[in-house]
Amino acid sequence: MLNARVTMVQGMKTTANAGQDMQKHEATGRDTRAAILTRAIRANVPLRKTFVQANKGADSRPGPLKDFVTGRDLRGLRAYLMIVAACSNGEKGWTTEHDSAVWARLMDVDKAATPQSARTGAWRALCRLADRKLIECSRSGTMIKVTLLREDGTGKAYDRPKGDTEENRFLQIPTTFWTQGRDEKLSLPGLALFLVVAREKHWATFPAEWAPQWYGWSPDTHERGLKQLVELEYVQARAFKKKAPLAPLGFTIAQQYQRALITRPRKPPKKTTGSTPE
Repeated sequence: MLNARVTMVQGMKTTANAGQDMQKHEATGRDTRAAILTRAIRANVPLRKTFVQANKGADSRPGPLKDFVTGRDLRGLRAYLMIVAACSNGEKGWTTEHDSAVWARLMDVDKAATPQSARTGAWRALCRLADRKLIECSRSGTMIKVTLLREDGTGKAYDRPKGDTEENRFLQIPTTFWTQGRDEKLSLPGLALFLVVAREKHWATFPAEWAPQWYGWSPDTHERGLKQLVELEYVQARAFKKKAPLAPLGFTIAQQYQRALITRPRKPPKKTTGSTPE
């Protein structure tokens, strides 16, 4: 009887260990994102600045990013940034195609859903992006094809931004932002403010009281996003004096922010000139 119980326990342990070993060999969302970035063959991902905010002189300053924040669509925003990363190298005409299960894993939808629900959730997230005129998507069986459109939400065909005009100015996100899992730690306000800070030059000010007019979300959302970025050390902050003639001391203290080194664009490796053999 004792030997039988020991054998049963050992069998249960063996089954559990086998299950754990199988899980080790299953790709995670981060693995999938890394594979896409490896295939894209790039160190940084370009994103037009008009996605975050329209250029000066526009009737309305908030860009398409506003709708993700006000719609509380973190999944959609993360998916969109990965689509830009996957498509913007132009290898397949700004288009990428994957099985719906791969899309679900790419968005981490599979973590808390059945396989079929995850597939459905991924398709719905992509449809929301299509409704915002940021992508075109279609499906055939379990395969979903996505084509990137211009980042300003106009529905125009995509072309790679070159920075030669105001409309073509772009920010860059290092691929390590995804491969090292930094995107996974950010809330929706944090991710939105990361793009806001990335849009500007070093040591810029981002006053919360201007957030509704400039970006389309509340001052509270703005402040929470900046706070998270500083706490995670994705962004650096420093205080500076600002002249204020009507203040008791003649100045007020404000904050400036810039991306920390770990979240700045990576410089391409320098080309080395080899010596010519004699």
